[in-house]
Amino acid sequence: MSFREPVLLLALVLFPLAAAAYVLAQRRRRRFAVRYPNVDVLASVAGRSWGRHLPAALALLALAALLIALGRPERTVAAPQRQGVVMLVADTSGSMEATDVAPSRLRAAQVSARALAKQLPEQFRLGLVTFNSIAEQLVAPTTDRSQIYTAIDGLKVRGSTAMGDGLELGLQSARTRVNDTSGRSRRVPAVMVLLSDGKSVRGSEPVDVADRAKKLKVPIYTIALGTQSGTLDRGGQSVPVPPDNVTLRDVAETTGGRFFAAPSAARLETIFENLGTRFSTRKEKQEVTAAFAGAALVLLLAGAILSLLRTGRIP
Repeated sequence: MSFREPVLLLALVLFPLAAAAYVLAQRRRRRFAVRYPNVDVLASVAGRSWGRHLPAALALLALAALLIALGRPERTVAAPQRQGVVMLVADTSGSMEATDVAPSRLRAAQVSARALAKQLPEQFRLGLVTFNSIAEQLVAPTTDRSQIYTAIDGLKVRGSTAMGDGLELGLQSARTRVNDTSGRSRRVPAVMVLLSDGKSVRGSEPVDVADRAKKLKVPIYTIALGTQSGTLDRGGQSVPVPPDNVTLRDVAETTGGRFFAAPSAARLETIFENLGTRFSTRKEKQEVTAAFAGAALVLLLAGAILSLLRTGRIP
């Protein structure tokens, strides 16, 4: 829980003061009982049951609720995200031919990318950028899923890994203005999903691009595809092609996204499906001042009713 006016919570100092005042009043009452000659009469008036303190306790709780309400408390809730841009930045370098993720890293990526496209709300725009030795935008952000499916099915592997260049191009596309329902051009919330299976060896530094994405408030969710024991057969030699978990984790943490490891096709598909669900909602603050004020009123009424039942009057 957070507060819109946290400074006003300083008024909570009144709560212990009120409690202390009540305790002092009770002590004075006991001293008066010692001086009063007719103890039987006094006992019938004052009572000895702990229940006589309950109305006061409810009143103190009501005071606490009202003082908290002054700070305008808020809670974080998940609200539907009606518009957004998701840029999928996919590695298509030669190492995507490795078969440690069956049937191959590329084939697993294609199947899972389709799952992401299906999971996203229809009004979301999805774009596709690939990178190998160079970065290329295959599909600009669009609500037309058929374009995405066609591009995904046509992915081919070649060359080395220019991860930073892919992120740079994806960031530019994520920031593209779109027309809303009234026809006005504006930017909508955007995220990027980076799928890579190797270490960036050319082009821009991925972490440098992540710094720019952070400033532009575009989180990057990174997925490390493959296992650390993954290899690729090149000219009869087995070449290790492990994913660069360190860089991918740094990129995600820098931008406020999340890092995922996908050592299998099943795990990769689950990640993409969950991301599709995550992107369809957004976290927003919801003020709950009325709830605390209402609770204070209920507590006051309860205290008044108890007092009437016990003494026939409201204290």
